[in-house]
Amino acid sequence: MKKLRSLTAIVGATLLVGLTAGAQAADAKDASKPSVVIVHGAFADGSDWAKVIPLLQAKGISVTAVQNPLSSLEDDVAAAKRAIDAQPGKVVLVGHSWGGTVITEAGNDGKVAALVYVSAFAPDAGQSTADVGKGYAPAPGLAHLVSDASGFLRLSEEGMAKHFAPDLPAKQTSVMFATQGPILGKAFGQAVTAAAWKTRPSWFVVSLDDHMIQPQQQLDMAKKIGATVTPLKTSHVPQQVQPDKVAAVILDAVHAVR
Repeated sequence: MKKLRSLTAIVGATLLVGLTAGAQAADAKDASKPSVVIVHGAFADGSDWAKVIPLLQAKGISVTAVQNPLSSLEDDVAAAKRAIDAQPGKVVLVGHSWGGTVITEAGNDGKVAALVYVSAFAPDAGQSTADVGKGYAPAPGLAHLVSDASGFLRLSEEGMAKHFAPDLPAKQTSVMFATQGPILGKAFGQAVTAAAWKTRPSWFVVSLDDHMIQPQQQLDMAKKIGATVTPLKTSHVPQQVQPDKVAAVILDAVHAVR
């Protein structure tokens, strides 16, 4: 019986060592391939990327979609940084719309190797989201914002269907309206402290039929930050209208930083 217990202990210890070594090897393997962290914009949540995520996963890419509190720039940056910290190695950080402002700040994290802006804001250090819109005509979708008593902004159902995503079916925009994340209006006036695009390579998907951020403004921001530009004839949500093309841009960034 004593010998049996000793044998069992040896087998158990050997199995534990093997499992530990396997886990370490898996971690090392995962760390060699960049992960993708996606930061959604205002009037949306992580499900906004449900069509792109499986396309990236099919290529063996680990993907995390951040759920932004949308309560301030600081809070959203903190949420993005928690997701970045959880990755084993390099990160390609993706931001849509308001998420572009977030990744501009959060992208200064040492793990972040590249930035992908998708129909997004790309402010400079000391600039807020509102600042980068100065000098451009207000985008038509902005007329459909509704504020609650706490200062959180939502898009009206008409704004979602006719301006945020007019090239998607009504059944889908109805769900997007119901699941949208309201954003504190004051967040648009909060400035970034450092612009990560100054020290990281960047890619920019420009939506040519965008009603939420003027297309020319997107083109100008992309030029300013020196991004590799992919123009797409879509509304403000190319990740839902042409997910394959948006996924291809993200994969280009992943391959560039390996």
